[in-house]
Amino acid sequence: MAPTKKGILERLNAGEIVIGDGGFVFALEKRGYVKAGPWTPEAAAEHPEAVRQLHREFLRAGANVMQTFTFYASDDKLENRGNKLALTGAQINEAACDLAREVANEGDALVAGGVSQTPSYLSCKSDKEVKAIFKKQLDVFTKKNVDFLIAEYFEHVEEAVWAVEVLKGSGKPVAATLCIGPEGDMHGNSPGECAVKLVKAGAQIVGVNCHFDPLTCVKTVKLMKEGVEKAGLKAHYMVQPLAFHTPDCNCQGFIDLPEFPFALEPRILTRWDMHQYAREAYNAGIRYIGGCCGYEPYHIRAVSEELAPERGFLPAASEKHGMWGAGLEMHTKPWVRARARRDYWQNLKPASGRPLCPSMSTPASWGVTRGHADLMQQKEATSKDQLKQLFDRSKNH
Repeated sequence: MAPTKKGILERLNAGEIVIGDGGFVFALEKRGYVKAGPWTPEAAAEHPEAVRQLHREFLRAGANVMQTFTFYASDDKLENRGNKLALTGAQINEAACDLAREVANEGDALVAGGVSQTPSYLSCKSDKEVKAIFKKQLDVFTKKNVDFLIAEYFEHVEEAVWAVEVLKGSGKPVAATLCIGPEGDMHGNSPGECAVKLVKAGAQIVGVNCHFDPLTCVKTVKLMKEGVEKAGLKAHYMVQPLAFHTPDCNCQGFIDLPEFPFALEPRILTRWDMHQYAREAYNAGIRYIGGCCGYEPYHIRAVSEELAPERGFLPAASEKHGMWGAGLEMHTKPWVRARARRDYWQNLKPASGRPLCPSMSTPASWGVTRGHADLMQQKEATSKDQLKQLFDRSKNH
């Protein structure tokens, strides 16, 4: 029998670094397996080979958590706004668990089952109704015996607390991450207040994911850590940010940017930016360090390489990557060989190659959140009349 792996809390309690994987919905959308808009994970059942391969690439890059591809895999999201429910949430969740476990068993990785915010919450359904949705996903995670659970991508701490309250009933470790920045959640709760609520609800690991760039997310987790410590509580901390630069975002994050979601590529972080992120996160006391939308395996490899001295090893993918460009020593052109050094890449200011484009954008800033009529969800497809009203309104924003 294979030796028993250390659990997530055992690793974090020992001060070990846990490296998460990347953003599956964006990565698989670019590969042709996820539809932008609903961002739902039917691919876990429809194209398991694609999901399995991406898991393997993140594992090879150094990730030691395989997060189930269950983002937005609740039934209410799978059939929201005309999305055709060809598969049930249970079928997708089960397939995703099987794939994550298969690949996790190929290395020293754990499986994390994940739930995320729901259309039902935005439509002002009750806590009982929303919790029932989380419970359906939890039933699958319990059946498949995932190693721990993550409530991720919540704009409102209230809904995240409901998720944690459901997940902790499993007896498994629970992590909770909000998609917020330093200004706090969409109801005005500060990062510190949010973290305290999550810890009191039962989360042992708290932090942020998505919506903002790495350094903004690290700043936000620092504020969460301060709040938890001030309240006399204890927790571990995690961060899984975007791989996009977002200095111009407001409290809603990158979904307010005019480039979202199809023109974000000029904002992508380089592998060298990831080194800085990993070091900043580690220095802030964060020990669960991963990525979300925009992250590709080479980004996670860079995180792994930066933290190799602390972890004591390099990831398998570093076999094909010289540290700080060392592989360029083998290049045929002398001016490229001259770039085989750390100070070159650390000090480079990459050009965009877009002479007529601005360096920053103006976010949409519609200013609506839960309780506003615009955020009420529906099973029916968005009508042409509804779209026309939105097109007209967008001209004024």
